[in-house]
Amino acid sequence: MRVLLTTLNAKYVHTSLALRNLQAYCHKDGIDTSIKEYTINQGLSQILSDIYRQDPEVIGIACYIWNINMVIDLCSLIKKVMPETVVILGGPEVSYDPAEVLQNNPFIDYVVMGEGEESLSELLRALMRSEGKGIAAVSGTACYDQGQITVHGQSRTIAVLDDLPFAYQVDELKEIKDRIIYYETSRGCPFSCQYCLSSATVGVRFYSLQRIFADLQTFIDQDVRQVKFVDRTFNTRKEHYLPIIRFLSQQNCRTNFHFEIAADLLDEEAIALLSAAPSGRFQLEIGVQSTHEPTLEAICRHNDWDKIQKNVSALRQNDNMHLHLDLIVGLPYETLEFFSRSFNDVYSLQPHMLQIGFLKMLKGSGVRHSDQLHDYVYTDSAPYEVLANRYLSYGEVRELQFLEEVFNLTYNSSRFHTALNWLIKIAFGGNAFSLYHALSSCWEQKEMNLLSHSPKAMYEFLIQFCRELFPTHLNTFFELLKFDALTSDGGTIRPEVLPWNYPAMEQDLGAFWRNEAWVGNYLPNYRFTSWREVKRSYQVELFTINIPEYLRTGQIEQQNTTLLFNYHRDGLWTLLPNLVPYQP
Repeated sequence: MRVLLTTLNAKYVHTSLALRNLQAYCHKDGIDTSIKEYTINQGLSQILSDIYRQDPEVIGIACYIWNINMVIDLCSLIKKVMPETVVILGGPEVSYDPAEVLQNNPFIDYVVMGEGEESLSELLRALMRSEGKGIAAVSGTACYDQGQITVHGQSRTIAVLDDLPFAYQVDELKEIKDRIIYYETSRGCPFSCQYCLSSATVGVRFYSLQRIFADLQTFIDQDVRQVKFVDRTFNTRKEHYLPIIRFLSQQNCRTNFHFEIAADLLDEEAIALLSAAPSGRFQLEIGVQSTHEPTLEAICRHNDWDKIQKNVSALRQNDNMHLHLDLIVGLPYETLEFFSRSFNDVYSLQPHMLQIGFLKMLKGSGVRHSDQLHDYVYTDSAPYEVLANRYLSYGEVRELQFLEEVFNLTYNSSRFHTALNWLIKIAFGGNAFSLYHALSSCWEQKEMNLLSHSPKAMYEFLIQFCRELFPTHLNTFFELLKFDALTSDGGTIRPEVLPWNYPAMEQDLGAFWRNEAWVGNYLPNYRFTSWREVKRSYQVELFTINIPEYLRTGQIEQQNTTLLFNYHRDGLWTLLPNLVPYQP
C-alpha cells in the first residue's frame, strides 16, 4: 500500500520532526511510507499536482495553526481528483475536536489524536489488511462509521520514549543539513501555562542520555547547521539537561543548538557551563511572557523575575550565544500600561531578540476554555489570534501590531541599537516602550505598514522621525546611525542620507593604506593587495563625536574621532588617533 506522509511547513528551511517520527515508527512495524514536505507559500494547485503524481493510496497530513486552513482546502481537492485515496489528519490542530473536524469536512476519512505513532501504525496495518475497504476502529482515532462519527478511545502517549526509533536517516541528513533540524529529548512540560497546549498533558517523559548522545552525535557527524530542540522546557531537570550541555560544549563542530528554557531554573553551575561554551554553539529562547504578577497568576505561571534578570544578564555579559526572549500580548489582566512595563522590564536586559507575540486561543488550551471570563474576542479560524479582551481594546491591540512590525525592523534587525538606545535615554527618559510606540505611530501616519522596506529605507525613516520630533538631536543621531551602519551587515549598507565623509579623506586614506608599516600598527600582518580588497575588508570613518567615550560612559563628547572597521573580524573597530603620515 502506497502511504504518503506530508505537511505544509511555514518556510522551506523548516523540517517536520512529526512526519519523521511517524515514518520511523511505521518502518519499525514493517510499514513502508514516503515523506514529502511542502510550504504554505506554494500554490494549492502545485501541491495537488505533485501529490497526484505520487499516486498515494493513503495520505496522512500533519495539521498546525499555520497550515490548517490550507490543509482543509487541499484535502477537499484531493478527494475530488483521487476519490479512492484514504485521507488521514493528525496534529494539534485536529486532536482536540476530531468529531467537529469530521463533521465539517466529510472528505476527511480519519483523525489521529495526540501522539500518533502507535495509532497511525495500527490504523495503517488495519487498512492494509482490508485493502483500504471498510472501517478501521483503532484506539486514538476518529472516523465515520455507518454514517455516524465515532471517536475511539483517547489520545495515546508513548510511555517509554526510547522505544521510538531515531527519526532521521543519515542519507536524508546529508540532503537537509543546511535546513533547521528539529529534535526532542523529552515530551510534556512540568508547568501548566494556560495559553499553551502542554497544559492539557500531565508530566514529563525523557529519552535516556545514552540515546540522546548517540542521536546528537549523528547530527554532528553529518555537519548539520542547526538543531532546534522542541522540548517545551529543556532545563526541566538538571540531571537531564546539564550532561547534554556539557556533551555539546565539548564537540568540535559548526552545529548550533537551540533550546527553549526557563531562565529562573538555571543555577550557577549551569550559567558557568553555558558561558564557557564555544561562541555560537547555543541559542536560548526564554519565554518571559509577562512580568505582571496578576497576569502570571491567571495563566498559572510562576516567574522569579529577580532570578531571570540575574541569569539573563550573566549570560548576556559573555555574549557567546544568541538570547531570544518572548512576550505575549493579550494575556488576562495585562492592560496597555502593564504590557508597557513588561516590555521595558525585558528590554532592559538587551536580548539579541525580543519577540512580541500575540496570544493564540489554541484549541485545548486553558485560556480558550475560560475565554468568556475575560471577554476574549479572537479570529474564528486559525491562528485564533486575539483581537481584544476586557483589558485591551481592538484599537490598542492594533497599536501593538504596528509596534511589533516596527520593532522587528529596528531592534530585532540588530541594526540600530546604538542610535535608538541613545534616543531612548535622551528624549524618552529611559522609557523604551515610549520610543517604539512613538515610532509605530509615525509608521502608521505615513502608511509605511502598506509597503515593504529595505534596510536603507529604515535608515531614512528613522532620520525623518528624528528630524520631525527631535531636530536638536539630529547631528548626534546621524553619527550614531553611521556607527550602527558600519557595525551591521558587514558594513555593506551605507545609506546616502547619512553624512559620510570618507570622500573628503580620500587622499589621506590613500597614503595610509599604501603604508603597510603604518597600517600594521592597527592590523597585524596587513599587506596591501588591491584597492578592491581594501574597500571590501575595511572602512575608515571620521565621526564628529567621541564614539569610544560614548560606548564606555554613555556621555556625548563633541570631538572628531576616526575609527577603523575590520570586516575580517565581524566589524571590530579600532581607534585611529590621527591620519598624519606614520613615522617609524
